[in-house]
Amino acid sequence: MDLNQIYRIFLSCNGVTTDSRHCPKGSLFVALRGENFDGNAYAAKALEAGSAYAVVDRPEVVPVGGDPRYLLTDNSLRTLQALAQLHRRTLGTRMLAITGTNGKTTTKELVATVLARRYRVLYTEGNLNNHIGVPLTLLRLRPEHELAVVEMGASHPGDIRELVDIAEPDMGLITNVGRAHLLGFGSLEGVMRTKGELFDYLRQSGRGPAFVCQDDERVQTLAEGLEQVRYGSGVLPAEEAAASDDAEGYDVTGHAIDSHSPYLSLLWQCSPLWPCASSSPREDKPHKVHTHLIGDYNLPNVLAAAAVGSYLGVPAADINEALEAYVPSNNRSQLVQTAHNT
Repeated sequence: MDLNQIYRIFLSCNGVTTDSRHCPKGSLFVALRGENFDGNAYAAKALEAGSAYAVVDRPEVVPVGGDPRYLLTDNSLRTLQALAQLHRRTLGTRMLAITGTNGKTTTKELVATVLARRYRVLYTEGNLNNHIGVPLTLLRLRPEHELAVVEMGASHPGDIRELVDIAEPDMGLITNVGRAHLLGFGSLEGVMRTKGELFDYLRQSGRGPAFVCQDDERVQTLAEGLEQVRYGSGVLPAEEAAASDDAEGYDVTGHAIDSHSPYLSLLWQCSPLWPCASSSPREDKPHKVHTHLIGDYNLPNVLAAAAVGSYLGVPAADINEALEAYVPSNNRSQLVQTAHNT
């Protein structure tokens, strides 16, 4: 079936599902295949459970004589991805893509929490960040969404390129580049090239900016030649950075501060030399934040959210309130108390 026909049907549906055990009434079921499963075998069950239509790629599952509820394609996965790309292009929602070796999900959550203070934001649920999860996220976009924050993961070369070609982000953020999934990438250089596919896309498409962590030399290298909004811990306390010649190296700078609380507390501020891209007035004074995140390793994640929020015009007071209100619930940097220990 023609993609435009499927898209019109999608617009009439109540969301998309790939799980025959969860088929909301009026949804579009997409039958995907894997090494140990074939969603085509469950298309009839999905329709019985509530889905209005089923995208399938095995002709034999379509009832003899035909059934308009079965949408036969050559490849259900490719159809899902193409449908997501078409939907993203149709709506044109401004989009930030986030990838990196560590901190993707926490940074995504923090960025979305900050942006929600000013915008209607769609963001990746959980860690649905692969070749299936990203399309499903894009298909949740609605006309009322003003911004989208999409997490992208990778375990093999080319994974990020595949995702950015589908999502076509306007902005990008790489949290860091480290030694992970080396079996799939082959080497640290392979990790770096793959993560860099996000910035390569921005460079080739003429989009931007790239949000760049100045504490990671590999990320800095990947961002060369791009419009950049930079953030990092710097070498000076945030209160002194504004008076330093080094301030021009940072758009948002910050550092962790001692606190009696077990959670990360920090000071952050915008560099006074940064030409703010938003319509909000610049606020160059230091801002103190007490988060609900365990671990100073979260400092760059918090600074990334402050940088994105500042660039997109979220007032500093709202950024602070959002960062302090965020309580992780995804088994990352949480303080958990039991009857016997912490």
